[in-house]
Amino acid sequence: MQRRDLLARLSRQAAALALGSLFGPGAAAQAPAIRRVGAEYPFTLGVASGMPRPDSVTLWTRLAPRPHEPGGGLDPLPRLVRWELAEDDHFSTGLRAGTVTALPEHAHSVHVNVRGLESDRVWFYRFLADEAASPIGRTRTAPAADAAVARLRFALASCQHYEQGWYAAHREIAARELDFVLFVGDYIYETNRPRDRVRRHEGPPPVTLEGYRARHATYKLDADLRAAHAAHPWLLIWDDHEVENDYAGEAGAEEPEDFLRRRSAAYKAYFEHQPVTPTLPPPGGAFRLHDRYSWGRLADLWLLDGRQYRSPQACDPPGRAGGRVLSGCDGLDDPGRSVFGTAQEAWFDAGLAASRAPWKLAAQGSQISGGAIDTPLGRRFFSDGWDGYPAARRRLLRSAATHGADSGVVFLGGDVHRHVAADLRARPGEPGSPVVAGEFVCSSVTSRGLTDALTALMRSSNPDIAHARSDERGYALLEIDREAARCDFRATPHPATEGAHLSSQARFAVEAGQPGVQRD
Repeated sequence: MQRRDLLARLSRQAAALALGSLFGPGAAAQAPAIRRVGAEYPFTLGVASGMPRPDSVTLWTRLAPRPHEPGGGLDPLPRLVRWELAEDDHFSTGLRAGTVTALPEHAHSVHVNVRGLESDRVWFYRFLADEAASPIGRTRTAPAADAAVARLRFALASCQHYEQGWYAAHREIAARELDFVLFVGDYIYETNRPRDRVRRHEGPPPVTLEGYRARHATYKLDADLRAAHAAHPWLLIWDDHEVENDYAGEAGAEEPEDFLRRRSAAYKAYFEHQPVTPTLPPPGGAFRLHDRYSWGRLADLWLLDGRQYRSPQACDPPGRAGGRVLSGCDGLDDPGRSVFGTAQEAWFDAGLAASRAPWKLAAQGSQISGGAIDTPLGRRFFSDGWDGYPAARRRLLRSAATHGADSGVVFLGGDVHRHVAADLRARPGEPGSPVVAGEFVCSSVTSRGLTDALTALMRSSNPDIAHARSDERGYALLEIDREAARCDFRATPHPATEGAHLSSQARFAVEAGQPGVQRD
């Protein structure tokens, strides 16, 4: 069977299973036999994998027959779950298996870090519980650290407001031949938005653990999103909407004690619903998400957390937190202000210095290149973006200039609901300053973007932007080889409809030894 056909079959099977209707007509021969002796189907939220290393991968599921009910519809008792991983989707070759306890205090979520695996290999996995089998997932391990890898191919996605569109992007991602999916934030939205609504969230904005669990369940119940998780391993970072719009570190819209309680609940729910580290967050909700991955000798990839350690936005009036549009203010260029925090900045700088990979990819939550707009009243910028943290941006690009001169540094982002290709200069906004890196930012999966007029004004105000469009939804398809890092901006008009098809909006590349972006 061809790999593309297999991916399509697994995607269809994952969607059908997670919908609870087990199999469509004629599908019995394509899936394992399942017995449900009077029990409700527990795998309504599907399966997922992530954190692909050369010798390990993390597998995820959650038992939740009625996921919008407290406890997912299960009694508050531990449940035994069997996991299986093999080299084929019939689980007849190279079977690895074990049992794990799904605990009620963690929403009966399951995280299994399977170790001792062969590198650079496709694997298939499933879970069994209560006489039911989960959908079959497909994952893979990364190449060995010293492997001469010819190519890396992945999808870059972000910002999937459930109410504002359908997940056509994930349907296409599920059918693609990819090494992994890189999701850079706003996996859920805590806000409800009547404007542009094509479907509804399950309830009011979440503020408690049960509320965030219900919100994650709403997203995971989407068949196309489940299929994309089942088809590929995922690497994830978060942005603000996983907790609260524009929060910064320990600062939110509520009183500090109330916000930290809300953030802790949101972080715990995030862990319970994602294929991330099997180590539980410590008390208080702190959760290290930033990490480094390698793809043989071809590329190093850093996941950077731009929310948990962020300094508050500059020049907010007393009693107000979050981003707003400004023309400048005292304290904006304070060198102590940071997006990543001092420790993470130093960690990333040291990692760039130590890396010998020809490609150094840095994934974070937003657009690093300038997005400010020139107006008769001065240059206007949004304080929650990188324009609101100019000293931190200069430090970041100084690291790229210092440690990436002999290799390709490419920054990857999301958040701004537009496809962007841009040059990044050592001194942003100064035409004479050298270009030290390229940047690719993906549009949103569903979330509405800027108007055409504002986007055009932003492009004219920032000549380092080679491409920017806010009118279409989608994701970016990245392909890396020794010669270039190529980006295909996949897109469909807003709002993304249930049966939408995506096409190529534009293609750009960063060529080896040439840090700027150019049309491909």
